Amino acid sequence: MTTMPHPALPAPFESRFAGLQELAYTGPGTRVHQCFGCGPNHDIGLRVRTFRGDGEVLSPIVIPKRFEGPPKGAHGGIVAAYLDEVMSGAAVNHTGRIHVTGELSVRYVRLTPVERPLLGRGRAVKQADKYLDLEATLEDLETGEVVAKATGRFFPMPDGPAPDAR
Repeated sequence: MTTMPHPALPAPFESRFAGLQELAYTGPGTRVHQCFGCGPNHDIGLRVRTFRGDGEVLSPIVIPKRFEGPPKGAHGGIVAAYLDEVMSGAAVNHTGRIHVTGELSVRYVRLTPVERPLLGRGRAVKQADKYLDLEATLEDLETGEVVAKATGRFFPMPDGPAPDAR
């Protein structure tokens, strides 16, 4: 699979992500290349990147001000979209296959800030024959405080490509 170069990570994430392997499943020619959440070339997309951690995936996230809902806070739908993408990355990490969302439940713990470094964490919690249950959190990178969390049930794409590692 062809991979696309990504820009360097923003400075606050460099040390946390040094040495981690990035999951690459959105390169040119893949069906998710233009995905709003993870596609690297979607013109207004989130461009969520996921890296392999210890039994989980980690995502460097800074929510742009254009996604502001309440003053200084991200719109809840955008927060849900980021959590959804972190879980999608966790599904790829766990199974090697691209999955789609079947169910998503979000708990907004506190105002999710815009323009502040956040750490996305996602992991698989249950694998069944036809689905995968996952969970994810968004936490303030500096304080470690969880600002939002989600659970989801994901279903494998029947002909989804296997990802490459960057």
